[in-house]
Amino acid sequence: MELREKLEELRGALGTLDSLMVAYSGGTDSAYLAYEAHRALGERMLAVIADSPSLPRGELAAALEFATEHGIPVHILQTRELDDPNYTRNDSNRCFHCKDELFTQMEAARVKLGFMRIAYGRNLDDDGDLRPGQRAAAMHHALAPLAEAKLTKLEIRRLAREAGLKVADKPASACLASRIEYGRRVTAENLSQVERAEDAMHALGFLHVRVRHHGELARVEIAREDLPRALTLPMLDRITEALRPLGFVYVTLDTEGYRTGSMNDVLPVSAIGSAR
Repeated sequence: MELREKLEELRGALGTLDSLMVAYSGGTDSAYLAYEAHRALGERMLAVIADSPSLPRGELAAALEFATEHGIPVHILQTRELDDPNYTRNDSNRCFHCKDELFTQMEAARVKLGFMRIAYGRNLDDDGDLRPGQRAAAMHHALAPLAEAKLTKLEIRRLAREAGLKVADKPASACLASRIEYGRRVTAENLSQVERAEDAMHALGFLHVRVRHHGELARVEIAREDLPRALTLPMLDRITEALRPLGFVYVTLDTEGYRTGSMNDVLPVSAIGSAR
């Protein structure tokens, strides 16, 4: 299908809905979906942000700023996935339990506020990755309008750019729990540790970065184009000085560079069942 046809299919599908709540993280996909849903439905749509320790404070602020800029109504849910031992034990189904908590709360809010359906920002490319959260979405009958219109990640970025949305080129930003190695318990403390470490890396001028939490060791992923700047003795010292006070005994630079989903390299994780 041509991109224009996909866009018309998306808008047509959204326009047939009576009302819609959109799971909104502020990333490119969910922001674009919220933008198009608001165009189609006006006040009959509501963007819903799940706020918890796994959401960086900067991401929450940016999501709220984008919604305000485009007049998109927002509702903040205080999700409590850290109260669920199935989530905090951090096995390969962690994302399922997180999304189950989100969609359970969205369903309750949907009924209370009088909305008909819920949706989330899955795109066509997401079907080829490990996404336990999709199973939770299916259980709660959440719509995936972007995927149903056969829109890929690159196409969504292009449409967002054409619409003049500043999220068009926003780097992917998975939840902070995705930085913690499988089998290591997720806590508010280690989520904060990761968030502060990544903030410190951003302050050093590295935009595309992940700090992977391996207990006493921080494994830092930096975009490959930025590695030459990182691989100098003065910068390595600055990185160590920034991260070690946060509780990491060892700081290491990943030679493969920044990439999404690198924690999944250890899967299958059938042997990782109990948290350390």
